[in-house]
Amino acid sequence: MFTLPPLPYSFDALEPYIDAKTMEIHHGKHHKTYVDKLNAALEKYPELQKKKVEYLLKNISSIPKEIRQAVINHGGGHFNHSLFWELLKKDTKFTGEIEKAINKKFGSYDNFKEEFTKSALGLFGSGWTWLVLNNGQLEIINTSNQDSPLSQGKIPVFGLDVWEHAYYVKYQNRRNEYIEAFFNVINWEQVNENYNKTNNQ
Repeated sequence: MFTLPPLPYSFDALEPYIDAKTMEIHHGKHHKTYVDKLNAALEKYPELQKKKVEYLLKNISSIPKEIRQAVINHGGGHFNHSLFWELLKKDTKFTGEIEKAINKKFGSYDNFKEEFTKSALGLFGSGWTWLVLNNGQLEIINTSNQDSPLSQGKIPVFGLDVWEHAYYVKYQNRRNEYIEAFFNVINWEQVNENYNKTNNQ
């Protein structure tokens, strides 16, 4: 059965950009609910309980129809958030292979940031904005709700949770300020590791 991974830092580690209360609720309530509901959906399928969540999402069409949407919603929620927590850290440097790849694809960091921000602001309702590898090429995509890029055959390098629960305590309806704050807490060391790992597969 799936378990809630611990946060790799304290709730207040991302202040002032992401507040401690949001992190506490986001991790301890929202993410925990996804884990609990994923486990509930898989209760009658012990063989699926042994699989990694990545496997379930990559092979979503083979999941029994009666639980498929629950796995998309709650398996996606579990995977997306597990990745998200590792992507957050203050004061890391934009460097390494991911720097070269982003500059090559988008022309510059500023161009990338502008495109990513535009995509995140343009996402209607709840969802995520991602930098993914699609057939070895970087691209920015949005997914609705807790849908995972893995189910589209794309590999997430990093992503931003743009559900209101990720920012409402501090930023209310000011999604633009939350997105701007996010760029101050991207763990580029982890992003670079994700990129190198996925690009060499």
